[in-house]
Amino acid sequence: MLELVVFSLLNGLVFGLLLFMLSSGLTLIFGMMGVLNFAHAGFYMLGAYLGFSVTQQVGFGTALVVVPVVVGLLGALVERQGLRRVHRFGHVAELIFTFGVAVLITEIVQFAWGRPAKRVEIPAFLDFPLFRLFNASFPAYKAFMLAVSVAMFVFLFVILTRTRAGLIIQASLTHPGMVAMLGHNVPRVFMIVFGIGCALAGLAGVIAGPVLGTFPGMAQVLGSIVFVVIVIGGLGSLGGALLASILIGIVQTIAVALDVSIGGALASMGIGLGAGGLLHELGSVTVAQIAPILPYIMLVVILIVRPTGLFGTRET
Repeated sequence: MLELVVFSLLNGLVFGLLLFMLSSGLTLIFGMMGVLNFAHAGFYMLGAYLGFSVTQQVGFGTALVVVPVVVGLLGALVERQGLRRVHRFGHVAELIFTFGVAVLITEIVQFAWGRPAKRVEIPAFLDFPLFRLFNASFPAYKAFMLAVSVAMFVFLFVILTRTRAGLIIQASLTHPGMVAMLGHNVPRVFMIVFGIGCALAGLAGVIAGPVLGTFPGMAQVLGSIVFVVIVIGGLGSLGGALLASILIGIVQTIAVALDVSIGGALASMGIGLGAGGLLHELGSVTVAQIAPILPYIMLVVILIVRPTGLFGTRET
């Protein structure tokens, strides 16, 4: 039992920080620009596929550097040539535009790489057990994912709160006119922020590809959960996104590992569901079976109790 708890927590932490890697870019874009980018998961998928191709040609280390730059430049191009033009028509136009970009990226990926899933190998220099505990091993690649996620959070936090560039970025959202009068190019600031957010999604794709798989539906698998993360954490809150990601990752991982029915769990607490009827049928469902919907249940509860999210200041 202790082994189950320890490794469920470790794997939940890894999955949660992977969610943070993906949601951090989206949080940055919304927090700085007020734009909910529906295409964010598409840039994540594009990063995974580009990472697959670059890794095959020149290695994983090069992919970690090159792919985020390429995806970031593509994101900046999308903002400069498309999103900026529809911005004046309001948030609905922005949502429709980014949704269209997401569909376009999916079609381009399927056209360029095909529909079958791609097998991405874990790089040899990270393919070994980091340590053994309770007769089970913890892979070094998962520790690498943890390290990158923590480094990403520290980097973004320092940039946004401790540097002049971060102050300019934040001021550009709340007081764009004043920032422009001080001689800063506000549209360029927004373009850079959008590009950085997309680059972070591309980096998440490169790192997640060997673990979660690289296939055309990968954007849909994590895309909806990412929006759950930023709403629970609080729209625009980097710390909230980190906490919500870890919370969702641990809850889902532990739920998947539990081989117990809802009825059995309630019975252990002295609550019976009866011998027949709908409640009895629902009681036969296992906790592992409802694990995929737990983040959405958490979302509903958070919206009821605290609509702004855990650390958010904006209404969701």
